[in-house]
Amino acid sequence: MEPIKIIAGGGLVFNEAGALLMIFRRGKWDLPKGKLDEGETIEDCALREVKEETGLAEVIREELISIGYHHYFDLHLNNNVIKETHWFRMHAAGNQPLTPQTEEDITDIRWVQGTELEACLNDSYPNIVEVIKKVFY
Repeated sequence: MEPIKIIAGGGLVFNEAGALLMIFRRGKWDLPKGKLDEGETIEDCALREVKEETGLAEVIREELISIGYHHYFDLHLNNNVIKETHWFRMHAAGNQPLTPQTEEDITDIRWVQGTELEACLNDSYPNIVEVIKKVFY
């Protein structure tokens, strides 16, 4: 059976202090991202998903950082999946409230930097660590 290809958009969102926004979902630190809706541009998808998953109201999308690929088996689809995620740098100004999208199993959201960022990376997925290191290292 051919793998199913899913296109997704996500963001590395930074605040004015240079901290990165990370979400905690299903036992791992992650970045906000989600599937492209029909008729939607990948840029609009990335912004929508970041806003939905974090509760941020005002986010500015900047440049494309990278396109990553993640292979997995989806039990609901009963098929192998190739997920192509387009990662954008984003900026959130001010002290906006953060609200985790609990229906997406997000239980925590934090602005992290320095040693706290390193701790999150130690408890994250390899593909997430890879995209973050493209920005920081």
